[in-house]
Amino acid sequence: MFTGIVEETGKVLSVNRGGGTLTIKAENVLRGTRVGDSIAVNGVCLTVTSLGNGTFTADVMPETLNRSSLGTLKAGISVVNLERAMELGGRFGGHIVSGHIDGTGKISELKADGNAVWYTIEAGSSILKYVIEKGSITIDGISLTVAAVGHDSFSVSVIPHTRQVTALSQRKAGDIVNLENDCIGKYVERLLSFSDISGGRADSGEASANEVQESQGKKENGISREFLAKYGF
Repeated sequence: MFTGIVEETGKVLSVNRGGGTLTIKAENVLRGTRVGDSIAVNGVCLTVTSLGNGTFTADVMPETLNRSSLGTLKAGISVVNLERAMELGGRFGGHIVSGHIDGTGKISELKADGNAVWYTIEAGSSILKYVIEKGSITIDGISLTVAAVGHDSFSVSVIPHTRQVTALSQRKAGDIVNLENDCIGKYVERLLSFSDISGGRADSGEASANEVQESQGKKENGISREFLAKYGF
């Protein structure tokens, strides 16, 4: 689990697509890190498989390379955002980030606005349906607040500090970025659409299939407000 508060940027030293490994030069995220620990690389949760002198290597599956922007990284050139897994007892400055991205988007526009820069990201409906104004989204591992939402894109306003300490300062129009939606919306959608509930005794606070059907008036709209209220939600 991560917070989306990037600790530092690292430089990609090697990308071995055939062998499925990625080696990155870093500093801060290596402190206390052991083989088997998780590090988010541009928002993608990877497992450290070996440590070197100021470097770490992680295994990357073909599926991960194909479904994220990691497949476009270039050895000796690309700079990536890095964050270690969250520690209990630490400050939670961002939002809940799993490191399992939902898809990618394309930067369509950068626009200066005083000391900030607006980034407009084009994305598909599978991403945008969970994006709300003033909500949270993770872009390349950075926890950001959505400033505006359109029919095929959304925008964030990025302060100078965030640009300085992350790889966003190097992003330009046309670049592909990794996107992870706030998980809360996905859980709510799943709960409201899940109508196949069965088992349990009514006197134990669990609803039977017949009770669910009755509470929903035999509709197929998912869980109703009345049903949730009846069982204590």
